[in-house]
Amino acid sequence: MGRLEGKVALVTGAARGQGRSHAVHLAEEGADIVAVDLCGQIDSIPYAMGRPEDLARTAELVEGLDRRIVTSQADVRDSAAMEQAVSEAVAQFGQIYVLCANAGVFSFAPFTELTDELWDDMIGVTLTGVFRTVRAVLPVMLEQERGSIVLTGSTASRKGYANFAHYTAAKHGVVGIMRSLVQEVSSKNIRVNCVLPTTVATDMVTNDAVYRLFDPESPSRESFENVIASMNALPVGTIQPIDISRAVAWLASDESRYVTGICLPVDAGFHEKVG
Repeated sequence: MGRLEGKVALVTGAARGQGRSHAVHLAEEGADIVAVDLCGQIDSIPYAMGRPEDLARTAELVEGLDRRIVTSQADVRDSAAMEQAVSEAVAQFGQIYVLCANAGVFSFAPFTELTDELWDDMIGVTLTGVFRTVRAVLPVMLEQERGSIVLTGSTASRKGYANFAHYTAAKHGVVGIMRSLVQEVSSKNIRVNCVLPTTVATDMVTNDAVYRLFDPESPSRESFENVIASMNALPVGTIQPIDISRAVAWLASDESRYVTGICLPVDAGFHEKVG
């Protein structure tokens, strides 16, 4: 029996990348899944985002594990869309025990070149989207008087970075949401934690635009991996989505039943090396 048998998990950004990995791994642990994704492009984002067929593939993978899944094409910036996704999930499954607020985007520019569009899109998806996702799900958990909320932060939740102040601000804000929620919902047996990954090998970062950011002279995947490895204490570059999914599953499960209010780094020692 899996660690999440009989539970329902809602995952945002589930069409691919970390979100798909989380949805599939939570299903492997016995959870039924509510998979939410925009399945569309945001103009300011410099890489191709998930599509409807990607979300459909996530559903196929979950169903292949003999778990149930409901998918929703919804924008986490849209309160009404998120409330509808939650309503459909509860109608189908009767409960939501785990929330994995994972949806996020990445873009970059020097501070003086950050346009309103770049800033607004980043904060809208990566911070406001977390707020609106949690706000849509929280009434269900409060009524149940149980739940586990896992928010996706970043190494940028604890450290500043040049050229993506908007991303850094958003990921710092995610930790602030977590800390405030702990003060409000712990008495209802709802736990709230953050997972803080180092660079994960997903389409969000393994693309030519990011390679040029990290090595303008010789942009390549190999060069990018070398730069990331130089920032981690352990001898590894990018890590895999499943490495984060295993941490998410632990935080979601009863194995961590008395763990709340933490930032769990899955960062190959990044913070110890970089400081």
